[in-house]
Amino acid sequence: MNLTFYDTISGIYLRPLQKDDSRSLLDLRILTRSVYAAYEPRQYESFYTLHEQQQLILRRIHDAENDHAYMFGIFNMNGKLIGQITLSNVVRGVGQFADVGYFIDPEEKNKGYMTAALHLILKYSFQSLALHRIQAAILLDNQPSRRVLEKVGFQPEGIARQFIKINDQWQDHQTFAILADEYPIANTSK
Repeated sequence: MNLTFYDTISGIYLRPLQKDDSRSLLDLRILTRSVYAAYEPRQYESFYTLHEQQQLILRRIHDAENDHAYMFGIFNMNGKLIGQITLSNVVRGVGQFADVGYFIDPEEKNKGYMTAALHLILKYSFQSLALHRIQAAILLDNQPSRRVLEKVGFQPEGIARQFIKINDQWQDHQTFAILADEYPIANTSK
C-alpha cells in the first residue's frame, strides 16, 4: 500500500508501516514501554523483539490488504518515526465503522502532532475508506488522549465497563466516536 498523507504545517506525515520500519518501531516501543504501561494491555516480553515487530507489521499489511485494519507510522519531516496510529476492527456491511488507537514518543507530546495525525486518519477513513463512524475507547483518567479526541470533534458516548484488560486488570473505558457527517474535512469532496 503506497499511501502517504502530509500535514506540512504541523510537520508530520503518515504512511503505512513496512517491514523495513521494524527496527524503528521496536525502538519506539521500547522507549515508550514504561511511559504507557498504565494505558496499554500488558505484552509478553517477546513483543519487544525485532522479530515480533516484523510479524506485527506483516500482519497489519495483510489486514490492510483485506480491509480489516490499517497501521500507519507518524513521522516527522526528517523521516523519524515518532508515533503510530491504527484503524482496527474495520466493520463493513451495515456498520461501516472502525476503532482508532494511537501513541507517540513522549518527547514529541504537546506539539500538536497527534492531533494532526488524527485529522489525517479521519480524512482517510471518511473519504477514501467511506467509513461512517470512527470510535475510540480510553481509560477514564487518560486526559491527554481525551483532549486529542475532543480537539478533532469526537463526542463522549458512555462508559464501557471492564472493557479492556490493562496491567492484568479489567478496566472501565470512556467511549468516544465521530461520524462522517460531523467531520467537515470529510465532506469537502461531496
